[in-house]
Amino acid sequence: NSMLENQPQKHYGITSPISLTPPKEIDYIYTQKLIEAMKPFGVFEDEEELNHRLIVLGKLNKLVKEWISELSESKNLPPSVVPNVGGKIFTFGSYRLGVHTKGADIDALCVAPRHVERSDFFQSFFEKLKVQDGIRNLRAIEDAYVPVIKFEFDGIEIDLVFARLAVQTISDNLDLRDDSRLRSLDIRCIRSLNGCRVTDEILHLVPHKENFRLTLRAIKLWAKRRGIYSNVLGFLGGVSWAMLVARTCQLYPNALASTLIHKFFLIFSKWEWPNPVLLKQPEDSNLNLPVWDPRVNPSDRYHLMPIITPAYPQQNSTYNVSTSTRAVMVEEFKQGLAVTDEILQGKSDWPKLLEPPNFFQKYKHYIVLTASASTEEHHLEWVGLVESKIRVLVGNLERNEFINLAHVNPQSFPVNKEHCKEGNYVSMWFLGIIFRKMENAESVNIDLTYDIQSFTDTVHRQANNINMLKEGMKIEATHVKKKQLHYYLPAEILQKRKKQSIPDIGRNISGLPSKRASVDVSSLDGFTTTDTGTRYSSPSLLNRISKLDNNSLIETESAAASREKPLNVTVPSVPVKGLSIPVIGSKIAGTTKAVLPPTGCTIPTVVGRNVIPRIITPPSAQGQQLLNGISTINSKNAAPKRPHSPSSEECTKRLKDIEKIGLDSAFKDCSIQDDIKRKSTGDSLGGGESMPIPTIDTSRSQRLASKELPDSSSPVPTNNIRVIKHSIRLTLNR
Repeated sequence: NSMLENQPQKHYGITSPISLTPPKEIDYIYTQKLIEAMKPFGVFEDEEELNHRLIVLGKLNKLVKEWISELSESKNLPPSVVPNVGGKIFTFGSYRLGVHTKGADIDALCVAPRHVERSDFFQSFFEKLKVQDGIRNLRAIEDAYVPVIKFEFDGIEIDLVFARLAVQTISDNLDLRDDSRLRSLDIRCIRSLNGCRVTDEILHLVPHKENFRLTLRAIKLWAKRRGIYSNVLGFLGGVSWAMLVARTCQLYPNALASTLIHKFFLIFSKWEWPNPVLLKQPEDSNLNLPVWDPRVNPSDRYHLMPIITPAYPQQNSTYNVSTSTRAVMVEEFKQGLAVTDEILQGKSDWPKLLEPPNFFQKYKHYIVLTASASTEEHHLEWVGLVESKIRVLVGNLERNEFINLAHVNPQSFPVNKEHCKEGNYVSMWFLGIIFRKMENAESVNIDLTYDIQSFTDTVHRQANNINMLKEGMKIEATHVKKKQLHYYLPAEILQKRKKQSIPDIGRNISGLPSKRASVDVSSLDGFTTTDTGTRYSSPSLLNRISKLDNNSLIETESAAASREKPLNVTVPSVPVKGLSIPVIGSKIAGTTKAVLPPTGCTIPTVVGRNVIPRIITPPSAQGQQLLNGISTINSKNAAPKRPHSPSSEECTKRLKDIEKIGLDSAFKDCSIQDDIKRKSTGDSLGGGESMPIPTIDTSRSQRLASKELPDSSSPVPTNNIRVIKHSIRLTLNR
């Protein structure tokens, strides 16, 4: 240890480290206990499995060289050149980082010389794979954002992307980190190379690779267990978690994994988002590629949780994050800090950190989203599209003035066959909703029709544009209360755990005080509800939903009483069939009957239109700062709320210009975060003022996602689609 202290330390990252303290004996003990706690989750492969992967990659590399050599001959290259043209397989992602789990797939890149075209890869190489022994489930996805061939090779799943470099030969010692390799490449090759370049750069920017790997394995397992591992749904994906862990390693270069995990939670529970996390100072390679830079790109100023890739062209890996997903993650960081505090004080143990949350006891209100199709193949396609757009629904709900938080559970659930129409394939997602407390209001009528309808319109339009929409594909949304979830999910999933403290997520979003509550969460809402809605009979509706929704639920009582006794349910004399919103593919005309709403209740519908422009107003009020320095929804980095039912006049207003904000300090001053104040109190993290970056509509139509390097061939919706509108309304009573 004394030798370690006396050694000159290489400097990693954009600031000096917070601590160079070497590990103590107890740190080794805690780290060993961490490894033991992780083993039951299958995160470590044994020697035999690792060797099997190496053998498979060796076979694939040999196949690539053979294919390029054969192709070179067929293209009449000189015989003297053919033996040396080369070709190589590179790996990236979790396998390259050394943190893959048992049975995980391998992300790989095929690099070829300039005379090999992308079309060759998807034609002649694809044909070569077809006849190769040991290859199963071969499929090509040529029109993907990053075109890919997927297959299983001797039991190992492989996702193979392709890049051709502007060179005559590919040598075995090729270094892809050299920026000049990107010169004269098309955008798809740059995207394909990006995965490898980012992974390699991360590994070059951490002090001790083994400490980094173990810490990252633990954090990824924790994130998956806690339901916050999903880039597509607005949480973080693998590369983002890797960069956060790498930054922690840079700030504590000598720490072991047990300490690094604690420091990870310490740093990012107090981070002043939207200040960016950077592993190195961005460099410009003068290749004229779009990079993340809020000084130049107005759209980059609206990213809520920027984590910037270290390889050129620098991109924000978290462009999908919303106010709700960020709030959920920050609360999880705080919870992780509290648990690791206990662990390192000997009051608890590592398994406590890996306990899953009880999502279905956490909220009082939920939205159930169902996607159904008539065949398994169509269902797989449909579910993929719907899932990729759920963040649009989250964004819509967040902008509703009555909603504080919309928390999507990344896990989808199948529907039991007995509750499902014969031959229908159905997946369900659940979103937990926290409604805003209304001061001075006895009851509030909330109409979610617009929020949900604009989401289903988006999905429908996208499916139509890519010719995916098939007969039987449907999407439906239903509002349910916690006590009604048993209609959808088996008891073992809904099983109540011991009463536990609920993170004060609502406060992070709204700035409104919200007392901590037990799993009942009554105090988060403070309202009972009256739900009224219409649903059209549709072949895809689940039997269990019709059982649940055959009557309007009218509930009235005080919020305090609701925590102590069951809610009283009274049934109105005129039944209303439920709250579902069947939209896609429903054959309404001539086959469906409208169900009458309760007497005296009018149910507005949204006028059919293709795209409803949103009104964006520059935020004006400066919000309160929370103790941890994270701005609330009222601060300048927050999305403006909108009325829940915009009028048609409002909808036609043009988007207003947003005031330009000078952000010359975006890169220079990002060290506000990293140069964390070292005070006598030890690890307490101070904070300067957070950068005033406003947030606007996060939908794709409003901005260019920084990570998504532009592609002129991207489909643009051109046709208006007629979609039948339905209503989903509820009343919150005090």
